[in-house]
Amino acid sequence: MPPATAHKYINKLQGHRVLVLGASTGVGFCVAEAALEHGAHVVVSSSNQTKLDKAVARLQAHAQAIGASSDGVTGKTCDLSQPDTIENNIIQLLEFATKGGKLDHVVFTAGDAISITALKDATVESIRKTGMVREVGSIMLAKHLPKYISVNVRSSFTVTGGTNTWRPGPDWAIIAGSGGAVEGLTRGFAVGLAPVRVNCVQLGAVHTELFSDIPKERLPAVLESLRKEGITGTVGRPDEVAEAYIYCMKDTFATGGVVETNGGRLVGDGKDGLVFS
Repeated sequence: MPPATAHKYINKLQGHRVLVLGASTGVGFCVAEAALEHGAHVVVSSSNQTKLDKAVARLQAHAQAIGASSDGVTGKTCDLSQPDTIENNIIQLLEFATKGGKLDHVVFTAGDAISITALKDATVESIRKTGMVREVGSIMLAKHLPKYISVNVRSSFTVTGGTNTWRPGPDWAIIAGSGGAVEGLTRGFAVGLAPVRVNCVQLGAVHTELFSDIPKERLPAVLESLRKEGITGTVGRPDEVAEAYIYCMKDTFATGGVVETNGGRLVGDGKDGLVFS
């Protein structure tokens, strides 16, 4: 047992190596920032070099501000959008991320851009593209992970899902199906990668940079609709929901599950539906 004066909880990630995919902005960035504050060495990745460079600079500045070494933050681009290159790109990322030792935790927050396609307009290509990053990317990552991660219960792989799997809006059937696949993969990964732990964080509406794609005149109505969908009366912040990912890393008894951070959307009684269009 550690001495009575030693920290038992806040240092659980001290010295751990954490890889976050989709970390240049939003939820992924905040997960990397939170892991850094918990004493981890962080490797961040996204598909956009310019955004990634800015994220690394911000994280390194934050490290210095909290008295940590900026050397504990590195980054590498990884494009997950092309089927012909996705597996090779993931291998290159894992090779880069483990130059200093095997990983302890991997977090997958990368996702396809939201593209709502009505069933009447669905094509094989549109369906394939919907799951390219989340489904194919996570599968290829899980396939190669055992070679690059410390294989024990202290290690974890956390993926990202959403409430639209359980409460889809109009014309969200394809997106809901993709989210359902992620939750199913979580359970399969947990069994196949054991003792490495695998969990899914189910997000509700989180106000990230993705909202910049919504026309300014529509944004207030969209945010109001999202507030009504839950029972907190709020839209989530990336720094709030990042805590769920940190939990998945720290609790060595948690695996094969779905951790919810969604403002109570699955029990809310809002009837307006989502108004992104």
